Amino acid sequence: MPNKTILTRWFFILSSVLIISLILFNTYQFFNQLKDNERNKMKIWAAAFEEFQQVDLTNKDWNSELILNVLQSNTTTPMILHTLKEDKYDVNNLDSAAISNPVKRLELIEEFSSEYNPIEVKYKEEVLQIIYYGNSPIINKIKYYPAALIVIIVLFFLSVYFFYQTSKSAEQNKLWAGMAKETAHQIGTPLSSLVGWAEILKSEQVNPEYIVEIEKDISRLETITERFSKIGSIPKLEETELVAITQASYEYLKNRTSKLIHFEIKVPNEKILVNLNPQLFSWTIENLVKNGIDAMKGQGTISLEISTHNKKAIVRISDTGKGIPKKDFKKIFIPGFTTKKRGWGLGLSLSRRIIEVYHKGKIYVSKSVKNEGTTIEIDLPQLN
Repeated sequence: MPNKTILTRWFFILSSVLIISLILFNTYQFFNQLKDNERNKMKIWAAAFEEFQQVDLTNKDWNSELILNVLQSNTTTPMILHTLKEDKYDVNNLDSAAISNPVKRLELIEEFSSEYNPIEVKYKEEVLQIIYYGNSPIINKIKYYPAALIVIIVLFFLSVYFFYQTSKSAEQNKLWAGMAKETAHQIGTPLSSLVGWAEILKSEQVNPEYIVEIEKDISRLETITERFSKIGSIPKLEETELVAITQASYEYLKNRTSKLIHFEIKVPNEKILVNLNPQLFSWTIENLVKNGIDAMKGQGTISLEISTHNKKAIVRISDTGKGIPKKDFKKIFIPGFTTKKRGWGLGLSLSRRIIEVYHKGKIYVSKSVKNEGTTIEIDLPQLN
């Protein structure tokens, strides 16, 4: 099946390229044919003009109707007639102002000469006039047709590609949401049993400290289950004190992380109110802290700072790890992008979705220096 899909895709691409090539080739041939016709038309006009210059208008036997019809029939080709003896310039199918300025007149003559070779009007082998002429309006329009056609085709392919990517992304989102909800459902069964076992252990006179730690982990599993169950659904936001919820997530990780990791925190004394979904926001904080720990390879300093500026609540999480190249500042938030040997590359992309889609905030790399560390900033609309 994959081979068949690849062959079909290549067949479609090659067929499209062939069709485009044929259209462009035929357009080019048609354009050249029109130019040849224009050239032949001008030769006939020049011959008629030359004949008209030589006739004796007082001769009553001369039939001028045919020549005059030829001269009057050309109403589209722009031309400049240069009479050499008098060094005089006249125009046909052009505004006379086009040749009043010598510089503009020369530019126009050069443009016409690049499109067609000028035609000489002679009398007894003496060149009396030179006719400079250019493309008619219809040829100028056709000249840009291939470029317009290419633009239309490119836009068409971009639309198809965008539609394909959007459909694929929507399908993947449904798949991930379904897997997440199923995971939450599967965790729920053993979790209920653990709650029951914890109650039994209480009655068995087990060390209360053990029970407290077990209950903490059960509570943690309940939080994880709730997080997974919210994926794919629009979460409910509620007015939340940012400092307290952030500190709680930070402290939880601090107590369960190696002593080789030094945790620092700097928060204001006043309360900062924002609209949050506490479970999803704490998930974001944990993702960022864990990524920082991974970047330091299990040894270094994680710093968290909360502040406010211009009605924005700002959370900065810094590490002393290897840093992120500037070219990857945006890539790290793309699903599937990871620099780890093991990992799905979903943590930061999920964090961006939580912050930017659900909470209408911003998350980005504010600073990163090679072998010195990285700072990721979260900006949220402040209520107070």
